[in-house]
Amino acid sequence: MLKLISHDLTLDASKVEGVPSRTVSGVAVPYGVAATVSDGTKVIFEAGSLPTDGKAPKLYVNHDSEQAVGIVTERVETSDGMMFSARFSKTSRADEALQLSLDGVIDSVSVGVNPTKFKIKDDGTMVVQAADWLEISLVTGRPAFSGAVITDVAASEPESIPQVETEITNIQSEVPEQEKETMSVETPIEAAIPTSPVVFAETKREFRMPSAGEYLAAMHIGGDTFRKVNAAFHDAARKNQSAIEAVSQDLTSDTPGLLPVPVLGPVFQNYNFLRPTVAAFGTRAMPQGSGISFTRPSITTPTAAGKQTTQGTAVTSQTMVLAANTVTRQTVAGSIQIAQQTMDFTDPAAMNVILNDLAGQYLKQTDDIAIDYIVSQKQASGFTWTVTAGDATTLMNAIYGCAENISSTTNLFPTHLVVSPNVWAKLGAQLDDRKRPLFPAIGAPGLMGQNTLGAGNATSWSGMNPLGLEIVVDGNAASNTMLVVHGPAIELYEAQQGMRSVEVPDLLARTFSYYGYFATFAQDAQNPSAVAGSQFIQAITVA
Repeated sequence: MLKLISHDLTLDASKVEGVPSRTVSGVAVPYGVAATVSDGTKVIFEAGSLPTDGKAPKLYVNHDSEQAVGIVTERVETSDGMMFSARFSKTSRADEALQLSLDGVIDSVSVGVNPTKFKIKDDGTMVVQAADWLEISLVTGRPAFSGAVITDVAASEPESIPQVETEITNIQSEVPEQEKETMSVETPIEAAIPTSPVVFAETKREFRMPSAGEYLAAMHIGGDTFRKVNAAFHDAARKNQSAIEAVSQDLTSDTPGLLPVPVLGPVFQNYNFLRPTVAAFGTRAMPQGSGISFTRPSITTPTAAGKQTTQGTAVTSQTMVLAANTVTRQTVAGSIQIAQQTMDFTDPAAMNVILNDLAGQYLKQTDDIAIDYIVSQKQASGFTWTVTAGDATTLMNAIYGCAENISSTTNLFPTHLVVSPNVWAKLGAQLDDRKRPLFPAIGAPGLMGQNTLGAGNATSWSGMNPLGLEIVVDGNAASNTMLVVHGPAIELYEAQQGMRSVEVPDLLARTFSYYGYFATFAQDAQNPSAVAGSQFIQAITVA
């Protein structure tokens, strides 16, 4: 479940027949605005992602279901976001929350939602398309969206003493006439009835012992939230200990049941879900319509023009021939089934780790499909780069030779150098006869613009441009892969469908699936003397 703090919160001070409405209203979620949740995930809500009907979300304090203070009474969809109104219940806890809002202690609102349909962008941002809206909370934390402050607060309700006096009068009417003269109504009744909510500020509230899950969630949030929960833990421990425990128990080995086992987050992600190849060549929108495949035409025989030798004679003519290339859509998907207990017992941020990893595996697989296809379409250039320290001759001959092969019949030129990580490392390690790097770091002292075939940077795969080519380093490529490529000839098609989920009642679980459609195509040019493969993808042998 995601918990995001919204903005533009107001407490309605309007009155109906002189009585405050005890409602809070504002923007629950703004659409199209990026926010960051506690685990660092960036989230954007699309228009229509939250429901305006169905079961009403509850009003909590600090996302604690045991501190329920009201319920959402109205949900209004606008072009900018989801508006809401919530009503405070007539309970002591709700009165306290209202008073804290009046004092400015509570000044923000936060929503708790469970995304059921969303996409993950290349930069890791979650785009929520549909979600279950579970609750909205009054909070004191720093808002994810700027401007999350209370601008108007309803006053406390009128005192109810007149009603009590009426009740006493009714009771008094039933007393025998001779006893009425000895009864006093005003003095004892005024002393017994509280007339101001200030009682909540005068009494220190006692908190129950927090559970292990609540303690870990507070530790993950940190700041003032963890300070309060930690203080509640120690207060409850001191209150419940016996006299013997107070005197003798001073070792942690004596109180294992009181010590939670923290799980330090966030979870370390041991794989970077980048798509080097897909990012370098870009994706095109998948064509609409039915069918598992679509046609991508290419020219196999172009038209022709020539010199007219004699006036009045026929000029050169040649019919253009177009090939109808079939491009097949591939379905890329992954799923995971999560027990309801896991969803109930773990922190929402932990759930996001699982779902983000599922989306990341989709990204990883589509990039693997892209690089495998490009390698399968390569044409042997006939050039070899002999990796010898201090000798860049074979490297320059190979790159320029591939550039000649690409441009000889097309007048087009290479744009990218696609390599595996081990080839990238060999490029960066090349030195000249004076032990200077052929690909120095950008801005290296004394090397700027000198003795360099391009720029290099050991901290980034994209920080190198051998002979002006944009380098693409892909861990999905086989060892010793080195391709010189004319980028516009590579066409990658994609239609991400995002996350889907369905309940599995008999297993008390929910199945999540992430899927999309992916297709690849490479253009070629007429070159009768070339060996098999695309003329625009030239392979260099690394020896």
